[in-house]
Amino acid sequence: METMFSAGELAKYQNISKQTLLYYDKIGLFQPSYTDPKNGYRYYSAEQLDYLDTILIMKKIGFSLNEIKEHMASYTTKNSLAFLRQQLRVIEHKISELSLIKNRLEHRCEQVEQAVARPQTVPMLARTEPICILYHEVEKPYSMTEISLATKKSYAQALRDDLPIFFQCGVCVPLEHIYTNRCTQATLAFVTTDPATCAENIRQLPAGLTASTYHIGKYDAIEGAYLRLLEFCREKRLHIISDSYEFCINDYITSRNEDEFVTKIMFYVEDDSSKE
Repeated sequence: METMFSAGELAKYQNISKQTLLYYDKIGLFQPSYTDPKNGYRYYSAEQLDYLDTILIMKKIGFSLNEIKEHMASYTTKNSLAFLRQQLRVIEHKISELSLIKNRLEHRCEQVEQAVARPQTVPMLARTEPICILYHEVEKPYSMTEISLATKKSYAQALRDDLPIFFQCGVCVPLEHIYTNRCTQATLAFVTTDPATCAENIRQLPAGLTASTYHIGKYDAIEGAYLRLLEFCREKRLHIISDSYEFCINDYITSRNEDEFVTKIMFYVEDDSSKE
């Protein structure tokens, strides 16, 4: 008599659930060799063990159940090799994508670690490398609600179009708003991205001399940081030549406590004293 295995036995051997076997039967991927008409119990033949192994291996490789079902309806060495080669290309693409995400996630972790370990609120002058941003305009009246919506649009576009981003958002506040005590009324919201990104709403911030400081705490209290930075520019005789760019270093992505938030504020400047 042919050796038969119950669904429970087969599930135990393969370290899968009986529900998985039931589902495979339901979708026509792996059906029992015999079903007892009296009690509905399912039994599988020894010859089916290798077939189930193949299904589970294909699933581990990354194929969907529909892909496996379609392929195994009539598979040969030739079409299996093509099938596996195609999946190899998919895996190589995923490895490349994950490697990019890993590098950018490491960069974000380093930023947060540095901000937490050495919170620096003293303004500073530095040479800044080019920065690429994917932006959306903030609608009037430029409240936090409109800013959040514009930020969400930037993230949604990046995810939809598979654009590389650095998991960091920010805003642009017009200099006029800052001078008129409207420091939280940003007109652009953005996420930082790769210079090679192809989209109409990309802005390349150039390399150049910048004055910057950090604001620690709730965003609605950021005016104090701006006052420090403006005073620093006056003392150093620095001429501000851009709107303000704010970069979220520690934000809602990494903390629910707004007192822990860290925002970098940056202006492009020219050194007026060097012209004398």
